[in-house]
Amino acid sequence: MAVNPVTRAARGGLLRRHRDFRQLWYGETAGKFGASVTSVLLPLTAVSVLHAGTFAVSVLNAASWVPWLVIGLPAGVWVDRLRRRTVMLVCDAVSCALFLSVPAAAWLGALGIGQLLVVALLAGTAAVFFQTAYTAYLPSLLDTADQAEGNAKLHGSAAAAQIAGTGSGGLIGQAAGAVGGLLTNAVTFLVSFVCVARIRHREAAPSGPGPREPLAEGVRAGVLLVARDPYLRSLTLFGACSNLVLGGFQALLVLFLVREVGLSSGAVGVLVGIGGAGGVLGALLVRRVAAGIGTARALLLFELGVPVLAPLMALARDGAGLAFFVIGYGAVSLGVVAGNIVKAGFLQGYCPSDVLGRVTACSSFLNYGTLPLGALLAGALGTLLGVRPTMWLLTSGMPLAALILCGAPIRSRRDLPAPVTAAEAD
Repeated sequence: MAVNPVTRAARGGLLRRHRDFRQLWYGETAGKFGASVTSVLLPLTAVSVLHAGTFAVSVLNAASWVPWLVIGLPAGVWVDRLRRRTVMLVCDAVSCALFLSVPAAAWLGALGIGQLLVVALLAGTAAVFFQTAYTAYLPSLLDTADQAEGNAKLHGSAAAAQIAGTGSGGLIGQAAGAVGGLLTNAVTFLVSFVCVARIRHREAAPSGPGPREPLAEGVRAGVLLVARDPYLRSLTLFGACSNLVLGGFQALLVLFLVREVGLSSGAVGVLVGIGGAGGVLGALLVRRVAAGIGTARALLLFELGVPVLAPLMALARDGAGLAFFVIGYGAVSLGVVAGNIVKAGFLQGYCPSDVLGRVTACSSFLNYGTLPLGALLAGALGTLLGVRPTMWLLTSGMPLAALILCGAPIRSRRDLPAPVTAAEAD
């Protein structure tokens, strides 16, 4: 039974009154913190311990996103056939074991760049299934009226965890070593596993297509739904182009700050953490902005208007010049987090539950699948042109990618549209 809005307000916020959501929030926040620590420590391990070059570091960053290109589409069909909570538990357990293997190999004197690549690939595979299951699971956990608040809290805490994780990643690396610091991520996946296991809500058996449906047919259905819907299509194309350049400059971020700007590993984590505060600001602003100007206009503001400051990152120099990086990175963080909150709420309300997994996976296949391509492109350009010129090119691409939305139906609307009907989904 839906809760009356007055009663809902009287009972307080979602974290206070919804135990299961609170457990999901705890686990997701812990996982994001660990992932943010790893985003600093894994390339630092490659650079400072294994003395990897520019292209090798970019390949390592790409490895965690390659699984979206390989299994991104079928993962959505599999998730729609399974209980999403179970999928998340398995992914947490596998990820915990993978990140434990890195310090174990180092202690045995057997750590090499090959193992780091394997860990990044397999952890990325687990992330494909976890992200797809998590996005499709939330609507079954929350009432429709609570989903906007739930998305804002989850994305906001993820941004805060990123600040804490990247800010402390360098410091952890200095205190425990880049390899030893990776134990942090193993622990956070264990915390996430325990929290998800404590969720009492049990999904009904999947009501979508049964397991005997050919996999190719299930993938085709998801692709066609995204391709034929002008809103899903434009958001997916925009996400693919945006993440191509985002994956590129993120792959070079640590290298740029260490070798071009001259920062220590601790300073890298602190600086990226400060810039990441824009994501928290975006999570705090997005619901109010969307209510005031409409969800479609808010999406354009956060994805096109704010990221015009992104190229300032390439101006970063030691000393006062670090402010350019903080402003540019903060603008990107604000736009990405706020835009993702708007898009997540739209998809969860717009798509029928029984196809949400495959629609999410189809969109993510292109959105996340371009991240490794961007990382490889950055590595090639960085080797050919130099790291700083490559940062100029890639950060300038952030606002340009959002021009795709200006050619979509979104540009003429105040709000994103209502859910598709069952007939439209068939």
